[in-house]
Amino acid sequence: MTREELVREIFERKSFLCVGLDPDMDKLPEHLLAEENPIYSFNRAIIDATAPYCVAYKPNLAFYEQLGNAGLDAFEKTVAYLGEHYPHHFVIADAKRGDIGNTSKMYARSFFGHYGVDAVTVAPYMGVDSVSPFLTYPGKWVVLLALTSNKGSLDFQLTESKDGERLFEKVLRVSSEWGTNENMMYVVGATRGELIGDVRKIVPLHFLLVPGVGAQGGSLADVCRYGMTKDCGLLVNSSRGILYASRGQDFAIAAAQSAHELQEEMAKELEKVGR
Repeated sequence: MTREELVREIFERKSFLCVGLDPDMDKLPEHLLAEENPIYSFNRAIIDATAPYCVAYKPNLAFYEQLGNAGLDAFEKTVAYLGEHYPHHFVIADAKRGDIGNTSKMYARSFFGHYGVDAVTVAPYMGVDSVSPFLTYPGKWVVLLALTSNKGSLDFQLTESKDGERLFEKVLRVSSEWGTNENMMYVVGATRGELIGDVRKIVPLHFLLVPGVGAQGGSLADVCRYGMTKDCGLLVNSSRGILYASRGQDFAIAAAQSAHELQEEMAKELEKVGR
């Protein structure tokens, strides 16, 4: 999916919501456990219920890989289902890959060539040769980790060099030369609030994938205040707050309601852009 197509979907749907597909077997509605593939059945119901209110889905590979072949089968079926029934939704494989060039080439081939997702999350620590193989696929995106919302991010990301540049700022500055705002976006946590404004000083036009709204306590209003651009420039992810709005027979209905509530807030924010 190109940037132009993504922006068009955002303003047509009046949403920049990304639904995180992080299915936890311990949290799935009990009645689904008798299904042949409970994870896939859960995902399919969530997707059908929330598709009108979002523009993107982000399956986190850890929740699939921990189940071995059955989990990877559920991931592949989920991506295929999205491609067949919701081809205009942006699909991000949250895999957080990042390795030497030849290995990254194989990761890129896996996610873009085999699975056919639109984007994959990548760690920047090993530098340009670990990221560049992902940037060779037209219409595909790298989502680079920049300023994450977890507590441990303080260990490295906010440390300063002698000239006062914080590590996340260096990651943004250097990596912005590897790709463009047409094929690279950045993970920036919603719980960082005003720091999103500092991110925008370095990458004013790149899309930001923003986790942490909802269950992690991030503020949608703050994310938009500091991060929104004339093209929106945001994909705001919600996982647990939507997936587990209910664990009963009505789980999909509850997920739809939760997604709809977020979409309505997003529509109001998009009105301020004036498009």
